[in-house]
Amino acid sequence: MTHRAELLWFRDCPNHEEARRLLHEVIDAIAPGTPIEDIDATHPDVADQVRFPGSPTIRVDGRDVDPQFADPGDYTPRCRIYWTAQGMRGLPERSWIEQALK
Repeated sequence: MTHRAELLWFRDCPNHEEARRLLHEVIDAIAPGTPIEDIDATHPDVADQVRFPGSPTIRVDGRDVDPQFADPGDYTPRCRIYWTAQGMRGLPERSWIEQALK
């Protein structure tokens, strides 16, 4: 099965480069060749169009990798915080990305 991954981010996010590296690592290990659509949601119009919940956001096949994701309905470009097993973090858990690609 071929997947499609998206990395959504905005320019002032300190975590989007690390999210990009993590996404590439997981894809190389789990689903080599999976294309990544890199979406700069810095402009509010783009953020609204792609329903941007914050930076960084990783989606696989159109679904957020966070298993507890709830659409906030507000797509203002901003940083995103994830509730992980280690507490609040600026990146999703690696295992969430792995599960989304399996």
